[in-house]
Amino acid sequence: MKKIIYNQLLIDITKFFLLSSLSLSLIIWVIQAVNFLDYISEDGHGLLTYFYITILNFPKIFSRILPFCVFVSIFYTLNRYEAKNELVIFWNIGINKLKFVNILVVFSLVFLFIQIFLNTLIVPKTLDTAREYIRNSKVDFFPNLIKEKKFIDVVKNLTIFVESKSENGDLKNIYLKDLVKENQSQIIYAESGKIVSENGLNFLILNNGSFIDINNNNLTRFAFKKTEINLAKYSSKTTTTPKFQELSTIALISCLYKINYNILLYKIPDYFLCENKAENDIDEELFKRLIKPFFIPSIVLIACFLILSNKDSFRYSKFQNFLFFIGFFIIVISEISARYIGNSKVELFIFVPLIIFLMSYLFFAFKLKVDR
Repeated sequence: MKKIIYNQLLIDITKFFLLSSLSLSLIIWVIQAVNFLDYISEDGHGLLTYFYITILNFPKIFSRILPFCVFVSIFYTLNRYEAKNELVIFWNIGINKLKFVNILVVFSLVFLFIQIFLNTLIVPKTLDTAREYIRNSKVDFFPNLIKEKKFIDVVKNLTIFVESKSENGDLKNIYLKDLVKENQSQIIYAESGKIVSENGLNFLILNNGSFIDINNNNLTRFAFKKTEINLAKYSSKTTTTPKFQELSTIALISCLYKINYNILLYKIPDYFLCENKAENDIDEELFKRLIKPFFIPSIVLIACFLILSNKDSFRYSKFQNFLFFIGFFIIVISEISARYIGNSKVELFIFVPLIIFLMSYLFFAFKLKVDR
């Protein structure tokens, strides 16, 4: 009988967790997708790139909200059981409250390992894949990028200005500045032009204009009747250097503890150089991936404090609000504490969630003993 009750309890919590986490993730994903649409389109990428990038950001969203959804799921389920007098029945048939809480705490370890798995493997991989996709993608949205009487500089090393643009795409008085390399650039002017597509590539056809080549303050100028520029050679201005959250956990640990890469049997990306990485930033990122999940048992235990009272109590509603605030406060602490690691070693901070859990558990056991 007790086993059936425990199984049903865990099933109810899991159902609500899946419903709440997927719903909230989807809402946040849609909001971010709208922001990404402006970001990607203005940066010269097509809708396929936009869709791919937004999909790859979903695991990050899910991982971020996971602790909150775990807390809300257990909080809601216990409140529902209390409203239906099911908890009273549990206690009357001999279910031990401490054992009841222990089962929920052990169950929280499942979510703890899920978040560690997401943080250390899935999220960095998907974010790095998204960055790699942007890095290798070509700007294929040139026709929509160009606006009348507006300087467009979202394309890497290229600035474009067009005085007028007709409905059929004809351009008038076109100015371009192309940064060829550090000390060399080209300024191009043309009376007219048009972007045409050929074999999947975009070409800018320019008529009646001139080139000004600037090389170490030496100017060279020549005129042309007609010329074309292959726009495929230009890439997005999007930052292509990976952020810390996109780097593998192995790379971060290797850099922090000066471990020889060859020992790990793992290929470190060419763009990742330890000497260019701030140790504090690595500590912060590792805290988010490895330490934050250990706050989950603590917030689950806070939700379990609900069984210390009942709906007939005069202050039950205030007690509910207080517990929800404490649980939410711990989640906020877990989010912001990474910023204050400073020069401390990240592994030392594993004691923070453990101390919070131990103190909460001892206080819970003490209250149970007093209330008997």
